[in-house]
Amino acid sequence: MQVLNENGNSVGEIEVNSDKFNKIRMTLLRNVVNMYENNKRGGNASTKTRSEVSGSGKKPWAQKHLGRARAGSKRSPVWRGGGVVFGPRPRDYSVRIPEKARRKALNSALTSKFSDNEVVVIDKLHFENPSTKNMVQILGKLNINSRCLIIISEANECVWKSARNIPFVDVKAVADLNAQNVLACNKLLITQDAMNSINVNL
Repeated sequence: MQVLNENGNSVGEIEVNSDKFNKIRMTLLRNVVNMYENNKRGGNASTKTRSEVSGSGKKPWAQKHLGRARAGSKRSPVWRGGGVVFGPRPRDYSVRIPEKARRKALNSALTSKFSDNEVVVIDKLHFENPSTKNMVQILGKLNINSRCLIIISEANECVWKSARNIPFVDVKAVADLNAQNVLACNKLLITQDAMNSINVNL
């Protein structure tokens, strides 16, 4: 795989670890992405039962001899303002998948990007000060004009601030990657240091 500089010119090559990035596990990928989506759900929908709504528990009128239907409480579900029967309650939608499975899913996601030629490796991303303008110019010279994930070896505030105002561009360190981040983008822009880390650590 070619390594480009900030001007889009080739400055070398880098190998992808074929022992790790050689198989796409579709079922595992689906399960892991579903896990990340479920874990975002709040599950806050809630209704009040007859024990929680406001209102007296006193019997409204006598049981007999009034010609009216029997009633025991103003909080009855059949009354306006009464409790809700079998309504939604707060629930936990979170799902847990073992770490090894999540790691294999990430490898599968990266493998799919490598096989589809959706990865651009750059020798370095160096910013003395945050500059959105410079980041836009670099992406333009690398022909990246769609949803992109920039992968760096470790957290870098200048790179993050330079990209945060660009629509559909995100920045992640190698340690923070997951399968959903990788699959959600059309292009991966990976620094050479990050690529070396991916080959060794993932």
